[in-house]
Amino acid sequence: MLKKVVLLALPGVAPFEFGVVCEVFGIDRVDSGGPAFDFTIATAAPGPVRTSLGFDMIIEHDLAAAADADLIAVPAHSLDTIDEAYLEVIRAAEARGAWVLSVCSGAFALAQAGILDGRRSTTHWMHTDRLAAAFPATSVDPDVLFVEDRKVVTSAGTAAGIDAALHIVRKELGASVANVIARRMVVPPQRDGGQSQYIDFPITERCADSFAEVAEWMLKNLAEDLTIDQLARKALMSPRTFARRFRADMGTTPAAWLNKQRIIRAQNLLETTDQSLESIAADTGFGTAAVMRHHFVKVLQTTPTAYRRTFGERLAG
Repeated sequence: MLKKVVLLALPGVAPFEFGVVCEVFGIDRVDSGGPAFDFTIATAAPGPVRTSLGFDMIIEHDLAAAADADLIAVPAHSLDTIDEAYLEVIRAAEARGAWVLSVCSGAFALAQAGILDGRRSTTHWMHTDRLAAAFPATSVDPDVLFVEDRKVVTSAGTAAGIDAALHIVRKELGASVANVIARRMVVPPQRDGGQSQYIDFPITERCADSFAEVAEWMLKNLAEDLTIDQLARKALMSPRTFARRFRADMGTTPAAWLNKQRIIRAQNLLETTDQSLESIAADTGFGTAAVMRHHFVKVLQTTPTAYRRTFGERLAG
């Protein structure tokens, strides 16, 4: 179970990527139905740590705090030589089976520690060629938001760290908990990253004003066979104008948006109810369990049955 999280503050740490980890794991969200992690920031020499923007952060804890962490997080940092003390912390975490997360150029610390050898990885697109050349034992994928390989998670630049962090939360604590955090952060919809991410995000918060009402109506009527003509009438537009403006404002087609919301609704029902697959498929607008299975495999790279086995049993326990 994910309880203790330690964020490493390396010299030259990037404030945004540092803040991403703090935002996901460092805030008590019990009042919203979310978790309260045992969260600590640690550095090799407690005191001022210079950031990449030239100001100092005062860090109180040394690296001993990381000895029993369930997750070690390494944000973007200066690519100068990394103190061996940080590398030992990273190696020890991987060796005992803890999660290790890097954001952006934090992947270089993981690679220098040797834990990316034989694993897939990624980093910010500006650094992928450098990572691959410097550490040929890791297979660098430049086209994804993040990669998980046996509890070592590397993410691309900036906001991709949110995707990666929520992925870990979801795998450890389930989609409902991850969604509480995402909703409080008002993050964008689930983003395609070339891999199964298992993260559902609240959608209505980021809907363009022009489609907020119709999007809410769509969510309330997912079980129906919704057509472009119906949706266009609801939005008081012609079908062609509706389709064009929806894609421009929402970043995807009405059909793709609906399909993603149906998957999210189905995930929730699989986690929280004992409804049959056929019943869930009908309630979410997929029609049949076979059609729902097709979309789960295509989008999440798993079946509804396997998804329920993983996340439903975890929540029940």
